[in-house]
Amino acid sequence: MTSTDHPRLAVRSPADLLAAVPYLLGFHPADSVVVVALRGRRIIFAARADLPDAADLAGPARHLAGVVRRQRADAATVVGYGPPERVTPAVDAVRAALTGAGIVLLDALRVTGDRWWSYVCTESGCCPPQGRPYDPGASEVTASAVFAGQVALPDRAALVAQVAPVEGAARSAMRRATADAERRLSRLMGEAPGEDPPDGGRLRAAGVAAVRDALRRLRRRERLGDDEVAWLSLLLAHTPVRDHAWERTDGRDRDIALWTDVLRRAEPGLIAAPACLLAFAAWRAGQGALAAVALERALAGHPDYSLALLLDDLLRRGVPPSELDGWPVFRPSGVVRPRRRRRTR
Repeated sequence: MTSTDHPRLAVRSPADLLAAVPYLLGFHPADSVVVVALRGRRIIFAARADLPDAADLAGPARHLAGVVRRQRADAATVVGYGPPERVTPAVDAVRAALTGAGIVLLDALRVTGDRWWSYVCTESGCCPPQGRPYDPGASEVTASAVFAGQVALPDRAALVAQVAPVEGAARSAMRRATADAERRLSRLMGEAPGEDPPDGGRLRAAGVAAVRDALRRLRRRERLGDDEVAWLSLLLAHTPVRDHAWERTDGRDRDIALWTDVLRRAEPGLIAAPACLLAFAAWRAGQGALAAVALERALAGHPDYSLALLLDDLLRRGVPPSELDGWPVFRPSGVVRPRRRRRTR
């Protein structure tokens, strides 16, 4: 699910919309059903799901319609990608669900290979039976998106690769750095006085310093060293440190860059916190697909991690980031309360 708060693309035709979809999602969809939602004349949201099995069309369709309705959309277009025997039943189910939810259906399209068809238009002059040729690379929308710095990866697998763990020599180096960080942490805790608070006053202070230093390095466009990533990822496993980092994470490019780097380099047992911080930053930036793959990594290794479960629920329900502006804020009681958060970009 992806909010579309960033550079606007002028969409004047079905071909323009199809050229825009990969930039709304962040990758070129395949074997998918996509709903592009509008409020007035502005595209506000794009949601994608895998083509469902024929035996289970109604459930996924109702879910997509509910997500779109939650965006307070007025109208939507449905696009199915794949062979007609799988796309047509899925698109029909989503069309029915959207109509049942009171959302105006503007168009319903199928993309198969390098051609597209409309299920709504029956005029042979504009929508011939053999379909219309489809070349998104030749579209002005594509050129505008690229000029604005938007990226459409080849497929979802390429997006998953962006958060995949480093391997080879880089992984060996991080393993050694993490072992050093664990010894450093043991020394720190061994030196803590008996009256140290139950939440680990020294540990939290070390975490606050590590987060501050990491953000400072990012502002200077400097990459963290292995020792810094290992130390930070180890401290983030302590919930008060993670929450401190969470309060200081928004949808800025540097937040996404930092937590992507830490997630990829952290040892497997330490990925839950940086994965969630990346997911939160991506969600705040309107990059729902990136948030989703980050959470997949977190939940694959830590299926009971509460923050990952919370963020995953927000994404699946299509909660717009704007509804939680200023979130989170932590009080001494531990209750999460909203505060005004600066707008992202």
